[in-house]
Amino acid sequence: MKRFGFIIATAVLLCFVGTTAPAYAQQDQQDEKQAKEKEQAQPEKQRGQAKSARQQKQQQKNQQPQAQQQKQQQQNQQQKAQQQQQRQQEQNQQQQAQQQKQQQQNQQQKAQQLRQQEQNQQQQAQQQKQRQQNQQQKAQQQKQQEQSQEQQNQQQKAQQQRQQEQNQQRQAQQQKQRQENQQQNAQRQKQQQQNQQQRQQEQNQQQLAQRQKQEQQDQQQRARLSQQRQQQLISQQQERSVQYRQHLDRQQEQLQTAQRQTALLQQQNRASQYRYQQDYLERIRQQQVRIRSDRDHDYDRDPYFYSAPIYRYHRGHRYYETNQYGADLLRQAVNYGYEQGYRAGEADRQDRWHSNYEGSFAYQDANYGYTGYYVDQDEYNYYFRQGFRHGYEDGFNSRYQYGQYSNGSYIVLEVTLGQILGFQSLR
Repeated sequence: MKRFGFIIATAVLLCFVGTTAPAYAQQDQQDEKQAKEKEQAQPEKQRGQAKSARQQKQQQKNQQPQAQQQKQQQQNQQQKAQQQQQRQQEQNQQQQAQQQKQQQQNQQQKAQQLRQQEQNQQQQAQQQKQRQQNQQQKAQQQKQQEQSQEQQNQQQKAQQQRQQEQNQQRQAQQQKQRQENQQQNAQRQKQQQQNQQQRQQEQNQQQLAQRQKQEQQDQQQRARLSQQRQQQLISQQQERSVQYRQHLDRQQEQLQTAQRQTALLQQQNRASQYRYQQDYLERIRQQQVRIRSDRDHDYDRDPYFYSAPIYRYHRGHRYYETNQYGADLLRQAVNYGYEQGYRAGEADRQDRWHSNYEGSFAYQDANYGYTGYYVDQDEYNYYFRQGFRHGYEDGFNSRYQYGQYSNGSYIVLEVTLGQILGFQSLR
């Protein structure tokens, strides 16, 4: 830009000189013409002087262009010198700029070289760090492999040891199972022998009981209750029947509660107890239908109401008397309770559940087999629960300590039945 400005200034100067030179020449011509005219008008002497003056003046005029040319040359030389000096300055400036640029480039190159060196050093450090990490990883992998190998060896040893222990346990269990089987076989044989003896004794007792019962019936036929006593028993029975039918109405809510309990049994995965309770509920429903359909009872032909008492028994700090039909119903309560208790205990054992006979709905209800006749409901419930408790213990422990299985039913042994009821003959 500086060089371009210098060129423009030079061109302007040349134009100025070119315009002023013709103007000077034109002025000289006019002055010379005026001098000639004045010279012609003056005398000769004056013309000579004027001529010499003109010549001097001409010389001066001739000298003026030369001076102007010299001045112009000097100016041109000065301009050239200035131009050269300016070009020199520009060149110097360009050289300085180039040198500065070169210096900057050199500095940049040095900075790049330094950065490159730093990068190389960083790369070397990273490579060294990577090599160290690789070495550490290899060492860790090797250590892990060794630990894994050691763990595998230990696990194998532990497995072998467990396997040996399991084999020993299996052998011990097998041996124990054989011993238990032998014991069970011996117990079964002993139980079979005892059952045979008991059955023989029971048959003898049944025969004796039948003979006694026949004799008692004969005696009852000969000794009937008075008409007044019969009416008292009938009135008690009618009142008992009304109360029991009211209980049947309330029992519907109990059955609904029991049905919800069966859902809980399913949640507890007690499949055997669930099946047993469903069966018991169905038996109670069928029993309710039979009781509700029996509304016209013939009291005059029912021997219970005209048969005299032949047994006395003790319950709750009191003594009671009953005839043969009342005694048979209480025996039935104990036997039904024993059968239901045995099935409930067996179900809990199959479900691997803890012993809890009181938690069974059948024990809480205790009305299976009761029709509302001959004895009060609470009395039937008491003897049903006594039989249930003994049956549950036998069923849960898979034994026959208090009863036996005969003809598809579980019944109480006569000895146990006598201990529970405690009948004493009045005759």
